[in-house]
Amino acid sequence: MAFAVACRYLWDQGYDRIMSRPHIDRPDLPERMTWEELEQLPEEIASQIELWDGQVVWVRRGPAEHQEFTNLLWSGLRRSAREAMGVDPEHCWRAHTETNVFLNNSNKSDFLTPDFLISRCLPEPYQDLYADDVLLVGEVLSPSNSQTDMEEKRGRYARAGIPWYWEVTLEREKSAIAMIRAFALEKSPGDLPPGVHPLYPANYLLTGKWTPKTCHAVEVELPFPIHIPWTDLEF
Repeated sequence: MAFAVACRYLWDQGYDRIMSRPHIDRPDLPERMTWEELEQLPEEIASQIELWDGQVVWVRRGPAEHQEFTNLLWSGLRRSAREAMGVDPEHCWRAHTETNVFLNNSNKSDFLTPDFLISRCLPEPYQDLYADDVLLVGEVLSPSNSQTDMEEKRGRYARAGIPWYWEVTLEREKSAIAMIRAFALEKSPGDLPPGVHPLYPANYLLTGKWTPKTCHAVEVELPFPIHIPWTDLEF
């Protein structure tokens, strides 16, 4: 279905009626779109889509726990950022949730929407956020997330040059965080056999791992001192 036809169908039929039908999960849209075309869709649809070099990627909505732990991580990072700025007022950082990060400065049709992130403060309000301004992105993994999808998403963050990536794994049998892992960006690959080249020019290396059973808080010194007690991450 062509984009213009798809948009007209959504508006003519009424998006709320379409999505209320139990046998229809998503409207019929083209496999590829531009940012300008995405902006023409109803917000309820557009907010569920990421564009990977123009390819339409549907983002699954997680359970209530997913949103709750995203907000708890955001709150801890926001507090740590403010404490760090109090010690070092020359720097300015902001913590956000579910904000589009454009990976290409010249092409808005390539973006991801991390669950939480830290960016440098922008000079003006309501500006688009590009990868160059982002220090840390994080994803809260729900049971519906596939390992393949997350590896691809992690790779896209790395290729965009974002220095830090966090991954939050939830318990399956109770509403709790099982583990938080921190990854740092490596831009130069290690020694490889002659003739062997890495698939991606940049990759993340695991630099930290925290669980409620092994430590009392999530603590790390970069990109600024972060301290989040596990008691602040309880549902």
